[in-house]
Amino acid sequence: MAFSIRSPSLTSLDCISQSRDFKVLVSKTLRGFVDEKNKSRHFFVGKILSLYQEDVEGSYAAQLQHKKSSAGLGVVRTLLIDNYDSYTYNIYQELSVINGMAPVVVYNDTLSWEELYQYIYELRAFDNVVISPGPGTPTCLADIGICLRLLLECPDIPILGICLGHQALGYAHGARITHAPEPVHGRLSDIEHNNCELFFGIPSGMNSGFKVVRYHSLVVDPNSLPKELIPIAWASSQMVPLLGTSNFDSHLNGHPFSSKASFPMDDNLSGNVLMGIMHSSRPHYGLQFHPESIATSYGRQIFKNFADITRDYWFRRKSSSLNMELQHFVCNQMHITPLFQDFAKYMVNKSVSNGSLMSTLLPTKSRFLKLVWRKLKRTATQLGGAKNIFCELFNENRAANTFWLDSSSTEMSRARFSFMGGKGGPLWKQVTFRLSDRSCNELATSRGGYLYIEDAGGCATSTYLEDGFFSFLNQEMQSFCYDATDYEALPFDFCGGYVGCIGYDLKVECGVSDNRHKSRTPDACLFFADNLVVIDHHCDDVYLLSLLDAKMNLTPWLDDVEQKLMNMSLRLPINPTPPASVAPLEYSSDEGFFAEKSREQYIRDIGKCQKLIREGESYELCLTMQMKRRVEEIDPLTLYLDLRSRNPAPYAAWLDFSKEKLCICCSSPERFLRLDGHGILEAKPIKGTIGRGKSPEEDQLLKLQLQRSEKDQAENLMIVDLLRNDLGRVCEPGSVHVPHLMEVETYANIHTMVSTIRGKKHSNVSAVDCIRSAFPGGSMTGAPKLRSMEILDSLETCSRGVYSGCIGYLSYNRTFDLNIVIRTIVIHEGEASIGAGGAITALSVPEDEYEETMLKARVPSTAVMQILKQSDLKEG
Repeated sequence: MAFSIRSPSLTSLDCISQSRDFKVLVSKTLRGFVDEKNKSRHFFVGKILSLYQEDVEGSYAAQLQHKKSSAGLGVVRTLLIDNYDSYTYNIYQELSVINGMAPVVVYNDTLSWEELYQYIYELRAFDNVVISPGPGTPTCLADIGICLRLLLECPDIPILGICLGHQALGYAHGARITHAPEPVHGRLSDIEHNNCELFFGIPSGMNSGFKVVRYHSLVVDPNSLPKELIPIAWASSQMVPLLGTSNFDSHLNGHPFSSKASFPMDDNLSGNVLMGIMHSSRPHYGLQFHPESIATSYGRQIFKNFADITRDYWFRRKSSSLNMELQHFVCNQMHITPLFQDFAKYMVNKSVSNGSLMSTLLPTKSRFLKLVWRKLKRTATQLGGAKNIFCELFNENRAANTFWLDSSSTEMSRARFSFMGGKGGPLWKQVTFRLSDRSCNELATSRGGYLYIEDAGGCATSTYLEDGFFSFLNQEMQSFCYDATDYEALPFDFCGGYVGCIGYDLKVECGVSDNRHKSRTPDACLFFADNLVVIDHHCDDVYLLSLLDAKMNLTPWLDDVEQKLMNMSLRLPINPTPPASVAPLEYSSDEGFFAEKSREQYIRDIGKCQKLIREGESYELCLTMQMKRRVEEIDPLTLYLDLRSRNPAPYAAWLDFSKEKLCICCSSPERFLRLDGHGILEAKPIKGTIGRGKSPEEDQLLKLQLQRSEKDQAENLMIVDLLRNDLGRVCEPGSVHVPHLMEVETYANIHTMVSTIRGKKHSNVSAVDCIRSAFPGGSMTGAPKLRSMEILDSLETCSRGVYSGCIGYLSYNRTFDLNIVIRTIVIHEGEASIGAGGAITALSVPEDEYEETMLKARVPSTAVMQILKQSDLKEG
């Protein structure tokens, strides 16, 4: 595979020396890593490592380092080996805080053994090693990479293996890997341990308070342990509920399982399950459970104990590695992704010595934009509400080329602002991106594609983007210059910029090697909105905004729209009547929509998912399918207005791209990712859904059932840990937290289980880097993310297209707010499609999963059928 450095967070790297020698060094080493045949990959890694220490001094980790050094403790330099897992950066965050220095992260196949040996023994670059969890099994070299050799041939450096790393420690010394009594993913167990130094200060036993999260299908067979491996921790086979106590979902599915490696079931594992081992003469430890999970108690203490074990070990060996005055061959992270390629180009061309990545990673052209705005004297209610405002301003020509980010559900402070606009301003343009068809263009990279831009005057251009859409978008966002005083008095972040949709298939720009299916819809389609109307639903205010080039004169748009709205208010009654309720329509699966899979096929695919989960290939798989029908004569805006009435949602949206014959009617309740003006990232994944009851009593019981469902808790927890990982790649160490875990939100037709994850974005990371680090949303993929997406591509029969992607805005001031595209009708070239699916786990009941999928499709399909029936009645 091609060698590259990954730096998802790019933490503080822009402060590295800007000397001429350094630029020459980077130029030379870049040429080395572009050539896959070049054997001096370690030169590039090593030089970047050696230059990192200068930058660390100003970072958050350095502040901790200073405190610990002053106490005489010293920092710990960790090599974190990533087995392509989705929880590695949760470990990274913990180690950054505890060690006082960010660990170096490498994939398990990035470095050769010779290179790794050089860093550990010749350069003395690391004090310890942590081996991450990951999909698969240690018996498969492709899954475990260099880790087995590391465990065998590095007896004199402390190593901690977690989950797959734990199994690798056992397997490397001759233990057998076998199936666990049952697959356990996102579920908790009490732990009993032997009070060894790894568990110092941690209670032991049933009901002791030491509860841990487990994600595994395989275990180390305790009966096969060689004499040099000592068992140190055990879990009871009885699970501990995370929230509440209930047996609502205690049924386990019993499908036959097999995999690329065959693992026998050991009858002796029916009782306690081995959860930890240590080597008798080496400082090597393994933990089957996940100490980095949000729901594991004493997880940070375990990492702290391992750091203390490391310090004690080197002190006993009288190692000079504790002298922190020596140069540290440490950089923030290593492995190769598009994020670092942007950074590498930036470092070569950078000429500003003290700026941040955000302010200096600029393309050749920069644009200074100015914002003018006003707040109307009339309230939104006096103007008839958001629906009336949109229809009055943007309903000409069937609302062609318009957008409406519609917070149609504002209860419980779920959302506050709605944004709407259309074509017309001098800076307006439409940007459309389609990934290339590799079968037609052998030279195309999997992430390359064609960018089409049409400006306000109708002038269109087409360009091939070798580096993909996110790189283009990153350059665009970095090109905007502005005066923050223009918008600082506004209560919202979106003040003009890009608004539209990003399709699921852009996952190829986020680590996935390829797409098995090609989308018929564009892979990204956005407007640059320079004129917009904003509604503050909390204060009932209406704002008009116009974004201009600094050299432009003010356009009449503000005056024209204000006058139009004032005239409209004079035509409305003083006390407008509330909108009529929408009559319900019974749903039938055979009512015109064609599902790409039959009920039987979908259930069979669920069985395949569970088979792969049983073999350790994934913890959770979000299996989906598409339902379609022709809707040649339907009015899309009428359809959207009906959908928003049936299913008000905080992240609803209307988009119309007339040139692409594409309309999107979205009633999503789920936020993918938001970056506010204070640099706070927030994700709000949904996992766990149940229908509403027919009576208040039944409704409350169903809500309680969801809240206490062990299966839904496990699903939600897995995605919470995944999103913590994705934010951990781009956030300050120690800043990622979960203020709300598994709260049940109630909507018109369903109850859902929602969690909130937040973190402080690192100052040297761009807004687009944050999106790319988490895209696609983990609630639509499963975990581990990369392996899960590859599996889902093989099971699903067509591209998801817009579905599972995101809709929202990227403001010119480098904030953004994006949803997850669910509960959505996509109308393209006369065909309506609805995507729906659900998370498949070891606890899933296939028939129940199918019914939940149909439940999620019910409201959008009902809206389509209702509008079609109304059209038939009018024609009749």
